[in-house]
Amino acid sequence: MSERLFPDATFPALTDGLLDLPTPDRLTVPSPSAHPPRILMLYGSLRERSYSRLLTFEAARLLEAMGAEVRIFDPSGLPLPDDAPDAHPKVRELRELAAWSEGMVWCSPERHGAMTGIMKTQIDWIPLSSGSVRPTQGKTLAVMQVSGGSQSFNAVNQLRVLGRWMRMLTIPNQSSVAKAFAEFTDEGRMKPSPYYDRVVDVMEELFKFTLLTRDLGPYLTSRYSERKESAAELAKRVNLSAATGCAPAAGAPACGCAPTRGAATTSPPGSAQASRCCG
Repeated sequence: MSERLFPDATFPALTDGLLDLPTPDRLTVPSPSAHPPRILMLYGSLRERSYSRLLTFEAARLLEAMGAEVRIFDPSGLPLPDDAPDAHPKVRELRELAAWSEGMVWCSPERHGAMTGIMKTQIDWIPLSSGSVRPTQGKTLAVMQVSGGSQSFNAVNQLRVLGRWMRMLTIPNQSSVAKAFAEFTDEGRMKPSPYYDRVVDVMEELFKFTLLTRDLGPYLTSRYSERKESAAELAKRVNLSAATGCAPAAGAPACGCAPTRGAATTSPPGSAQASRCCG
């Protein structure tokens, strides 16, 4: 082992026991998932001849040929964020697909130098958290865009920012198709071109990264700061339990409490004794 640059291995600002030392064996999955990678695809235009939709369809064909299970969300009818309840059918459909997926493809036109509002609306409806679960954290993401003029990367750059915000593993490669109106046949199939070749590259890369990381997402995205926060919340619950006469119990509700010590174990569900909680 090489000589340490800093022999003093003390960390006054570090909470003991919460630093996770990565090891190669933790990146090995004993029983990898055997089902086809599940990919959700979103596009950002509602035009009758939408080139972002056509590009999404072309990419979906490639993914299916590689063995992926693909779902494409139709944004038509999706309300504006916060303009409808979470129980709205299109919102519920989108969120269920996001939870189902192991990877995503986001494809937006560039409009006024940015992604479209339709694209952003879909992403805004995917919650950052649902209970204690982050629907997108650790999942793979590929980004693509189409332009009506010369090649640009404004939309894909913005999508990358959103992917980072959603804690997704955005792959290095991306696709930007310039003058998209000239890149598709009347039947909607993409013509042979360097743009098409790049789409193939991106889908191959997404498929590989999804296979590589889908069983490791929670470990790869585990953060010291969140482990520290969780430990503090747990300590608070335990201390509160001791102060109020409640005891933590395995299988207890999210608050970590159990019925009052000494409470009759035969109390019916829903009774004051059976449901009393520190919270």
